[in-house]
Amino acid sequence: MGDAAGTILDRLAGHERQGLHALFDADPDRVGKLATRFEWGEGETAGGIRFDWSKTHLDDVLLDGFEELAQACDFAGKRRALLSGETINVTEGRAAEHTAQRGTGADSSVEEAQALHQRMRLLVEAIHAGALGEIEHLIHIGIGGSALGPAMAVSALTRDLELVDCHVVSNIDGLALEAAFAKCNPAKTLIAVASKTFTTIETMTNAQSALKWLEDNGVSDPGGRVIALTASPDKAVEWGVDETRILPFGESVGGRYSLWSSIGFPVALAAGWDEFEAMLAGARAMDEHFRDTDGRDNLPLRAAFADQYYARLRGCQTRACFAYDERLALLPDYLQQLEMESNGKRVTSAGEDVDGPTAPITWGGVGTDAQHAVFQLLHQGTHLVPVDFIASIAPGDTLDPAHHRILLTNCFAQGAALMEGGNMSADGTDPARAFPGDRPSATMLADDLDAPTLGALIAFHEHRTFANAVLMGINPFDQFGVELGKKMAKDIESGGGSFDPSTQALLDLAGVRQ
Repeated sequence: MGDAAGTILDRLAGHERQGLHALFDADPDRVGKLATRFEWGEGETAGGIRFDWSKTHLDDVLLDGFEELAQACDFAGKRRALLSGETINVTEGRAAEHTAQRGTGADSSVEEAQALHQRMRLLVEAIHAGALGEIEHLIHIGIGGSALGPAMAVSALTRDLELVDCHVVSNIDGLALEAAFAKCNPAKTLIAVASKTFTTIETMTNAQSALKWLEDNGVSDPGGRVIALTASPDKAVEWGVDETRILPFGESVGGRYSLWSSIGFPVALAAGWDEFEAMLAGARAMDEHFRDTDGRDNLPLRAAFADQYYARLRGCQTRACFAYDERLALLPDYLQQLEMESNGKRVTSAGEDVDGPTAPITWGGVGTDAQHAVFQLLHQGTHLVPVDFIASIAPGDTLDPAHHRILLTNCFAQGAALMEGGNMSADGTDPARAFPGDRPSATMLADDLDAPTLGALIAFHEHRTFANAVLMGINPFDQFGVELGKKMAKDIESGGGSFDPSTQALLDLAGVRQ
């Protein structure tokens, strides 16, 4: 980070801290300034999300300062580079073109993405029409972003109707694959193999076992049941996949940003092409807002301002996300990878040591379950943890409206209680029943949790992650931190490598070395 950026942060660190109550008292229009409705579409396609940071400690002075920081870090220039397909991933020498999959990017990249989408659409519609026989199940095999994104989206969008029963398997632990086998009829099952390189050891080992399962259960042409989702189509052909069943995506689409590409095949197959396309449309609306809006009015950038305040100026090591909607049960897991793999770095894009904390530890769960588990620490623990609440005004169920009413009142009450604090003892003096309050939270309240809303939410968090990276001067698009352990595992598998006495004792005890 440059000297100018460091000076701005030093100045903001000295800004007088005010409690949340004082901030509301000092500014009657605080909610109007820090709560913004984001909208898209018209008529039946219209939707919206209210983003509210008024219960954070952001104030005009901090917002002014963080806007200065964004200018000092050339946020506008780096945003332009990202969205125009320039080489923004400097350590790997390539662009990061996930937004082109949604229609925002270099013209040639958008055209290529649309052509690949059309190829995927034709295959999806052919499968639905019975071209590959009667297909009732899909086992989608991937890992990391190739699994987390599809699993989350399928879970969110297929509660009412699942055109094809989809099971996402990522873990090399055979129990995960066996659990999927137990729920599928091999005679009516497709296997999707999602791997950017088509060499990922966990994915390819699981894929081989899936083929053997098909063969052992009487499927005459197991290889004909495989759909390859990859940026390395030649490797898929070498592995034995028919080229008509290979759905490519570009090398410039990173794994944890790949849901919008052919990695989204299980979403389109399980929920239908229209739902997949609507998810793309919601993300595109957020892309356009991110591209066209400056300063604090830019919602992902405003979120990054709050993130930077709590991580760098208040020393918060974690940030929690709680979805008050069962359809978003996998969102915290998805955000863990998106944010921690992207921004969990110790050097800048220039290769220099980062001069402060980077990404906080992202964690969370589902309301109201989490209230009876981890919220004790949030309310009365010694850690200051910024919290994001995500909810939908429209229910996802058809039961008594009391269910959803109680769900939402709990969501809003938790944010209010974190801020309010107090003492619940009869005389107000029992320290065990005291709540310090002044604990920050943000709320994202959607009209409904449909496909466009899901797309907008995911794109918002992608851009929030990028904005944080720019403000810290790091590259969010590489992930070398996952490579060392994988290399050492390969050394063990091949019988090579030299290890510390503890690891060697474990290897000997388990008998896993060849």
